[in-house]
Amino acid sequence: MTEKTALITGASRGLGHALALALAPTHHIIAVGRTTGALEELDDAIKAKGGAATLAPMDINTDAAMQTLCRGIYDRWGSLDLWAHTAVHAAPLAPTSMIDAKDMNKSVAANVTATATLITYIAPLLGSDGQALFFDDTRAGEKFFGAYGATKAAQIAMARSWQAETVKTGPQVHIAAPAPMPTATRARFFPGEDRAALADPTAEAARILGTLNA
Repeated sequence: MTEKTALITGASRGLGHALALALAPTHHIIAVGRTTGALEELDDAIKAKGGAATLAPMDINTDAAMQTLCRGIYDRWGSLDLWAHTAVHAAPLAPTSMIDAKDMNKSVAANVTATATLITYIAPLLGSDGQALFFDDTRAGEKFFGAYGATKAAQIAMARSWQAETVKTGPQVHIAAPAPMPTATRARFFPGEDRAALADPTAEAARILGTLNA
């Protein structure tokens, strides 16, 4: 049986981490993240499940690193079965009239430019049978979410265009809407909320993966 592969960009923590663990029994996980220690902890958890992972401590904003990553996937496996893109830059909340230029630039680079670049590199690996998974967020237009909301909405608009373009040819592009979870990103946005009331990332990962085609 040919080994299935799953690339998780943003696998260090949160939903990406949970997706990697959920997929580990059936896929070789290619885990991308900027925090080496967190990736090593993920690797230990995947091994405990009897799975295997390739760790890629990289920044998705570094074009050369992404080229090297995708070339490595092609050289080793020849293709990719699934790409789940959970990496995101969450700029600090601020009134729109006071958005810091550096925060805006980082948001555009990570949430829009890097996503567009990754699509061009990963689409050939997915071919006609692979699947790509993006994650929507409805905060666009809410007060204080100018930088994050606008760039996240742009990312999803791009994913929807790709989805419409590939209906007949593949790969299949999915856009999921996760329930609020106690992630580090959400904690930065809502530091005082009751995290016990939020959805468990493990349960959300299982629910979202259950919507994909086997």
